[in-house]
Amino acid sequence: MTTNINPRLTQVFRFVRCSYADGVAELVYGFDHGEELVERVRFPNAPALPASHQAAFEQALKILHLIAGVSYYKAGVPPRIDVADGPLDDATADLLDALYLHGLAEFAYRNGLDLRGRINFPRGGAKEPEAKALGLPHRTLVPIGGGKDSLVAVEAIKSIGGDATAVWVGNSPLIATCAERTGLPMLNIQRELAPGLFELNRLGAWNGHIPVTAVNSAILAVAAILYGFDSIAFANERSASAATLEYEGQQVNHQWSKGYAFEQLLSNWLHQHVAVDLNYCSLLRPFSELAVTRAFSKLTPYFDVFSSCNRNFKILGPKPADRWCGQCPKCHFVFLALAPFLAKPRLLSIFGRNLLDDENLAPGFDALLEYQDHKPFECVGEGAEARAAMYALSQRSEWQEDTLVSRFISEILPQLDVNELALEPWLQPSGEQHIPARLLPALAFFE
Repeated sequence: MTTNINPRLTQVFRFVRCSYADGVAELVYGFDHGEELVERVRFPNAPALPASHQAAFEQALKILHLIAGVSYYKAGVPPRIDVADGPLDDATADLLDALYLHGLAEFAYRNGLDLRGRINFPRGGAKEPEAKALGLPHRTLVPIGGGKDSLVAVEAIKSIGGDATAVWVGNSPLIATCAERTGLPMLNIQRELAPGLFELNRLGAWNGHIPVTAVNSAILAVAAILYGFDSIAFANERSASAATLEYEGQQVNHQWSKGYAFEQLLSNWLHQHVAVDLNYCSLLRPFSELAVTRAFSKLTPYFDVFSSCNRNFKILGPKPADRWCGQCPKCHFVFLALAPFLAKPRLLSIFGRNLLDDENLAPGFDALLEYQDHKPFECVGEGAEARAAMYALSQRSEWQEDTLVSRFISEILPQLDVNELALEPWLQPSGEQHIPARLLPALAFFE
């Protein structure tokens, strides 16, 4: 960018245009009258689009443009949002208002901002015509993240003989290795952020967490129409809906775009605007993190390739030498959640060390337990879930001598109600789900 602007002083965020040609979607944004920010999403070996799918594809591309804008809007959070094509229909504006407000709640909290009343997508546009069924093939896109959850979703779909493709956005070698291990056909989509965004950061942009699952969901909606899939099945469990903390009357959830509220909003929007037979869901929604982890504990072929360590997935900065840094909340939570379900030597062989026998990690595990701290801003289970897992270990002789389990027994457990620490209730499914009938039999995988 040649125009030196202070993004925090800008007045308008503009959705300029979006286009698609030859497997490349271009999403264009701008602040005030500054230079255009051009993001590109590359769909490999993209087939020609049938004329019958053109209208649905354009709607999917439009929502991708609007959702992916969150990465750029947050650089300046100006008071006005302008959409070049004119005001949106109310359903679209409702979806985006909710996504930008709740999906950026952690970003706002950490930067001392209040976005309530500030995010107003232009509304009042003509109601879009009702979407039709496209006769999409009965095939499922399963996003792979490199961690345990998506691998459980893959195996659940494979257990019913479902036709599925492992898909991921970006170029993580770790995710590619996990995808290969599934044995499924693979689809790797590339997202290239506008270079100007990094220049805005240099010029003092606001920075922080964005709802990246929402962006990837919109990318996969485009992919589903383009390549011919009737289902997108994420692997977000019910714990993702629980807020991290409450701040000035607003729930702040690091995982909001992985939660049930967003799943319902986007699913309904796609049915109304894109295709009646395009289903967007999370296959793991009825289950807690612990229930998913129990299912994963039986999937031994993945033990040497999976990783939930967040340091492996940062855009910038050092990566751990192995698959687990042992320092981040994700490492701590996955270790704790697997411990009740795996033989101790097996668990230690996965992580290369015993995280519960290191007194330096006490603050990290305290946060997971919500003991003298709030839950970390990470994709981890609920505090009550972590307490149930730790209590289960405290009852087992092979864990009782470990530093942090021993500390739990002496210092934390006396302050808790033992009746609220049972593991079993966490292993029961809830009725909360949006799973299409074709995929419902896959839930038997968890029994």
